[in-house]
Amino acid sequence: MEYILKLLKPVTDFLGRILRVFNPPRIFSWQTLIYLSIFSWIMASISVGIISNLIGLCGWIFLILATAWYTTDNPLRVFGIPLGALITGALVSVFLFGGGRPETGLTVHSFVFWPTVTALITGIPEFIESGKGKLPSPDVRQRIIILIGVAAVISCWLQFYFVMQNWLQEFPTLQSDTFNRQGLVVRVGEPTTTPTNGIRILNQLDAAVKEELEDRPWSEVERWLIEGKQRVGSLSQEVIQDNLAKYDEKVLWRVQPRVTNLKPVKSGYNLELYAVWNGPSSDPRRYYLSKSCRITPISGGIPQKNSLARVSCSQVSRKPIRGLPPQQL
Repeated sequence: MEYILKLLKPVTDFLGRILRVFNPPRIFSWQTLIYLSIFSWIMASISVGIISNLIGLCGWIFLILATAWYTTDNPLRVFGIPLGALITGALVSVFLFGGGRPETGLTVHSFVFWPTVTALITGIPEFIESGKGKLPSPDVRQRIIILIGVAAVISCWLQFYFVMQNWLQEFPTLQSDTFNRQGLVVRVGEPTTTPTNGIRILNQLDAAVKEELEDRPWSEVERWLIEGKQRVGSLSQEVIQDNLAKYDEKVLWRVQPRVTNLKPVKSGYNLELYAVWNGPSSDPRRYYLSKSCRITPISGGIPQKNSLARVSCSQVSRKPIRGLPPQQL
């Protein structure tokens, strides 16, 4: 038994220290506010509607006041830097911009406003003395303004980061662009040189064209190619909607066809498919991807009216081509 008690002594000592820290020395203390906060959240969890929201609001207020009180009486420092305002600022940011519920955590807005809220909290004590308001000296006011300004700049950079992340998620083709001449953006990791969505569009369009023309009579094929612009346009819209539905960039891709005769003349046709990127780009000329499809008779030679068509397509161009695609001859 004594051996077991010796093993458990470090644990009991640790728990004893924790209990002593959270044991209120008097009724009005930060420990009391912590207990009120926990009690409020418990009551909010078993309540519904506006009552639950009001009780949860009280819980947040008690927690923020308790944290500010504790970090003021017992400043937390890392390498001499006080962390009390950072902790209190995080709680206030989550409360104001995180939905006011613990389970929502540190959302994008709460994270962005965290530095600015922390700077404001840091400056508040300079305007209070002995429980009364006061006007700080000019030097102190200048220091507070600089601190808030620096924090606001940090918040702006954080917001810029999240905006860029959102753009790259909604417009993944931007990742294939070059940022060499940009002073605000630095690429991390290996660059993606080929727009994957553009390749997907052309590959799926390739399959749709084959389904339309493969093994069809040559007269129908020629009639289809005469209306190629409208036919390819209709197929490309279906392909883009089916494959890029979850991306906002689906409206920034445009497919342009070009039909030419193979040599020798009348031995078949060449259908060029161009996926043109109309979105933002580091090059004002924009760019496009290309894929070439040969439409020839299965029998070979000069096609007859009853000949059946065969469609063979090349791979998509590996690198984007700068400029606009060639027009129909």
